[in-house]
Amino acid sequence: MNLDARTCYRALRARDPRFDGRFFTGVASTGVFCRPVCPARTPRFENCRFFPHAAGAAAAGFRPCLRCRPEAAPGTPAWNGTEVTVARALRLIAEGAMDAASVDALATRVGVGDRHLRRLFLRHVGATPIAVAQTQRVLFAKRLLDETTLPIAAVGRAAGFASQRRFNAAMRGTFERAPTELRRLRAAAPTRAGAVTLALAYRPPFDWAALLAYLAYRAIPGVESARDGVYRRTVRIPGASALTPGASNPAILEVRDDAPARLLRVTLLPVHGAVETGSLLQVVGRLRRLFDLDADPVALAKVLGADPILAPLLAAHPGLRIPGAWDGFEVAVRAVLGQQVSVRAATTIAGRIAARCGERLAGDVELNRLFPDAASLSQADLTGLGLMPARVRTLQLLAHAVAEGTVRPEPGAPAEPTKAALGAIRGIGPWTAEYVALRVLREPDAFPSSDLGLRRAYARLAASGTRTTKADLRPVTPAVLERAAAIWQPWRAYAAVYLWTWEANHAPVDG
Repeated sequence: MNLDARTCYRALRARDPRFDGRFFTGVASTGVFCRPVCPARTPRFENCRFFPHAAGAAAAGFRPCLRCRPEAAPGTPAWNGTEVTVARALRLIAEGAMDAASVDALATRVGVGDRHLRRLFLRHVGATPIAVAQTQRVLFAKRLLDETTLPIAAVGRAAGFASQRRFNAAMRGTFERAPTELRRLRAAAPTRAGAVTLALAYRPPFDWAALLAYLAYRAIPGVESARDGVYRRTVRIPGASALTPGASNPAILEVRDDAPARLLRVTLLPVHGAVETGSLLQVVGRLRRLFDLDADPVALAKVLGADPILAPLLAAHPGLRIPGAWDGFEVAVRAVLGQQVSVRAATTIAGRIAARCGERLAGDVELNRLFPDAASLSQADLTGLGLMPARVRTLQLLAHAVAEGTVRPEPGAPAEPTKAALGAIRGIGPWTAEYVALRVLREPDAFPSSDLGLRRAYARLAASGTRTTKADLRPVTPAVLERAAAIWQPWRAYAAVYLWTWEANHAPVDG
């Protein structure tokens, strides 16, 4: 977003929810920074400074408003008008990449030097990577104090603070109150024994039903389910990198949409013991990308809605999101299984792999398996599951590459090198690599143009309302679809999801 001061001020005066999380307002007369939807009296224009990220406002000396709670705002759409290297780094920081690593390590992961990364952050965010990570920890801790009953010490660990002393100092320095004082300000909330419940904000509109339908059709038996408005799955929660390295606790995730409040209600249920609270920051980052909660529907609708072919699809499903990934390796395996077979067949085989190779969980009749990680699958016997020998070889080569780190299917990984590394694996072609880029790398312009469903949907939509022959309804070629998709840039991934959704509602799904 271009932070034109007059535009921001008009949004602030209107308390326009479409701008929530897209900028923050520092108010010189009060010393606080607010969301555009803050219920407080609108400050005078000359007292306002506008920032693209909460960390920029904090770095400028403003403290978070206790009324509108900047920590509860939808995530900043990092890819919207932001230099691509910064966008990738922000995604990594959002998942706790700097909890136990340095700026130099972060810079290495995004392929630049540490000094250059600092310069880019100051130019595009208004704060250094360290300041962004610190602001993230503080704001997340404030959310946990408000929304959970976790003990104060557990809140500090969950937010990524290495010690209670640092946690107390950071909270007092930011809010001018100790954590115990902030906890007393919260409203009482219902809790479930042993569970952790969080609220994740998003920008309206949000087509939860369509997103749930996509995930339901691909739900791996024993691992996930999506029905009656609720998404459930088993998850492996990594231990906080700085505090419990190597630890991994299973849990069951439940997600519901609270549309009136523009929130997803997320509950983590422990399988045994308690939920690992030392990694909740990473959990929230994964959830935000799984449900694409940082999307900006207004920005992408301006581009896609200008195409007469896509405009009716946007009107039918406003706020469609890209289905993401809880675990990138799992989706990469699904992409390989989906090569040249139906979605239903790939789902069945994925369930067989989970049943044979995944860790078994007790306590839930329906969800009782964790999907195997790369190291486990690389050593697994995959014969007798309905896979051709060539597909077994591809899966094991993929698992070896991910386990060894030569392929990293994760948000923040550079798209072109990652797609090239995937393509170097025997049995993985452009469709699989592009699909992984779309769902796992979170590349908003990824576009698997060879996909049969996309080609078929586009042919039928382009021919609608005209005289057509049977030949006119054949899928267009990938080259034709690529040329047509040029006008959808930089949101071709969203165009793909709209075409897939239309195809699912009008014809059998094949891929």
